Amino acid sequence: MNDSRKKKIAFHTLGCKLNFAETSTLARSFPPERFERVADGQKADIYIINTCTVTGIADRKCRQAVKRIISRSPDAFIAVTGCYAQLRPEELASIPGVDLVLGTNERFNIAGFLEDTSKRRGAEIHSCELSDSDGFMHSYSAGDRTRSFLKVQDGCDYNCSYCTIPMARGKSRNPGIQTLLDEARAIAAGGVKEIVLTGVNTGDFGRSTGESLAELLKELVRVEGIERYRISSVEPNLLTDGLIEICSAEPRIMPHFHIPLQSGCDRILALMRRRYRKDLFAGRVRHISEAIPLAGIGADVIVGFPGENEADFAETYSFLENLPLSYLHVFPFSERPGTAAEKLPGKVPHELKSLRSKKLLELSQKKALEFRERNRGKNAEVLFEHVRNKGMIYGFTGNYIRVEHPWEAALAGTVRKVKILGMSASGNMNIELNRS
Repeated sequence: MNDSRKKKIAFHTLGCKLNFAETSTLARSFPPERFERVADGQKADIYIINTCTVTGIADRKCRQAVKRIISRSPDAFIAVTGCYAQLRPEELASIPGVDLVLGTNERFNIAGFLEDTSKRRGAEIHSCELSDSDGFMHSYSAGDRTRSFLKVQDGCDYNCSYCTIPMARGKSRNPGIQTLLDEARAIAAGGVKEIVLTGVNTGDFGRSTGESLAELLKELVRVEGIERYRISSVEPNLLTDGLIEICSAEPRIMPHFHIPLQSGCDRILALMRRRYRKDLFAGRVRHISEAIPLAGIGADVIVGFPGENEADFAETYSFLENLPLSYLHVFPFSERPGTAAEKLPGKVPHELKSLRSKKLLELSQKKALEFRERNRGKNAEVLFEHVRNKGMIYGFTGNYIRVEHPWEAALAGTVRKVKILGMSASGNMNIELNRS
């Protein structure tokens, strides 16, 4: 360090829940006697920016965030890490004002790279090639008293033709169940009520250790203090009957499934190199609906993949329209450098991708309204947030319906039984508290 006073350090995270878990872990690696963490947006001596590169839009947002922070604090030390930094470190290093760029493995030694935080004339890059021997970097988020993101898996062995994440994250790997139980207990000690299990390919948990996600869940529900578990996302081919059964039988596991689909057309799924076809996806969704009738089920969809014609899109739309889904996450196809999809013929014009995205987003809104109406009058349990906004307190039901209620401080951070009423003007559901 250049002087004896504490350095103020701020963190800015872009992208997925996994990134947020890792940023929180990075923050805890800085000795509190030497560094004072301040909120993102406040004046700091050091800014750490954890990036995402899943789409071209994500890349642009990362560059914009870096430039915005540099403009606001031109004398601050700027370090950039994350997936974008692993795949294209030179692009980030070329931004005037960036001092340090760290790759996937190097970021977990970030405190060691910040012994000297004087401004550089040009950015230093520390980024090595990923290998099969890369270890698992343990991470969970802390500081939010409502929920914590617990990283249970990293990397991906899939080879989807559009995706760069395996290049940025490496091979699929995970820690053992016992280690994750210890981390869950540490989270519980902080007063957190809900843990969200996250990873690059969460359903692949156990590949490194001969275990399974279902086995992990069976052990996690025994951890005292944690009232709710939520799975961030599971590939349809990894969403086993056993996993659905434990989610149905165990009240601490939330009835909420997010399942990447990407296309409802088998021809496009083959071009994407996905490991299933649409009938398997439909079977998984229907199995969940039968086992857990009011389960929230969401899906990711990519529109405008190279070669997707009007008939292919119509097939996807009809497929989604006829499934009991509660929402969609819609992504226009984004060409990523170095992927097989980059070389595919039949590029879909931007205007057409936008039109198809709009149609699916409208379908998603319709599905969400229908799902909320199905829950009207039902009893549920809500975990309330700690944030007060416009005189209201907000929270989520187990099946991922956002609700609101006039602010009561005693509700914050608690799980309460409620009855779901009609929709509010803001689009959330009104509730009636069970005060008995």
